[in-house]
Formats: sequence, C-alpha cells, structure tokens
Amino acid sequence: MVKKVFGKKLSRERATREALFVSLVESLVINKKINTTRAKAKAVIGLIDRLVSLAKKGTLASKRQILKRLKGNKKIATIIWTEVVNYFPERNSGFTRIIPISQRKGDLAKMVRLEWTEVKLKKEELKKEDLKTKKDKKVKNGEDKKVNKKTK
Repeated sequence: MVKKVFGKKLSRERATREALFVSLVESLVINKKINTTRAKAKAVIGLIDRLVSLAKKGTLASKRQILKRLKGNKKIATIIWTEVVNYFPERNSGFTRIIPISQRKGDLAKMVRLEWTEVKLKKEELKKEDLKTKKDKKVKNGEDKKVNKKTK
C-alpha cells in the first residue's frame, strides 16, 4: 500500500534532522538571515511558521510548545516570543522568504538566502554593510593605492 510521506528526509535520521532544523531556526533568529541549500530552507519553513504562529498566541501552553520544538533552548524561544512576534503584528503566515543566490562551488547545490519578510535592518547594520561594499569597490578599482601615494 502506497502512503503519502510528509516532509523531506534530507538523507538523515529523525533525530539528526530535527537537530538540523533547530540549528537553522536558531541561526535565523539570531542573524535574521541565513544562507543554506534550497532543500533545507524549504523543509524548515513549516517549522518556522508554526513557531511564530504559536508565539503570536502568547499563552503559556504555546510557549511550552515552542520550547519543546526547540529542544529546550530558552534563549532562542524568548527571542521568538518577544522580538520576532513584533515583526509580524498583522501577518498570519509567510514569515520568511527564499531568495535564490549562486550555486555552491563544490557540488553545485542550489543555494538560497532565507530571511524574515518584514524585518528592517538597524541603521548600524546597514552602515556596516555599506562600508564593507565601499571598501571592496575601492580595492577593486585601485582607488586605495591612489590614496596611499598621495599621503606619502
């Protein structure tokens, strides 16, 4: 008898797969965006949606469910029900988005960026990113060498 199989196995046993999903959720909560393979991102989106929906309820039972699904990680759980819930006051689902990026060099796996849909980066983070790109552009164009010659 053929039965419908729910979810992706990702060539892992159940405990290893659950640990992988928890670590992906932790990284997303802390960094607000992660780069991962397309298969892993699609597999973890359901868990993320469930966690945020539970956190939006705000009941004690929902907080315990979140802790259960995160394997007792209180730090990440408290961030989810205090900070992440505030990103989505009116949204009921679709808390993350997948943005395709270039393939991984070693095995040509399809890589994606998984990020929150409505998170606005802080001004400090934006400035750091802008500074990094400006420095990279200067070094590529050779402007950094010109500045050094003028100062000597």
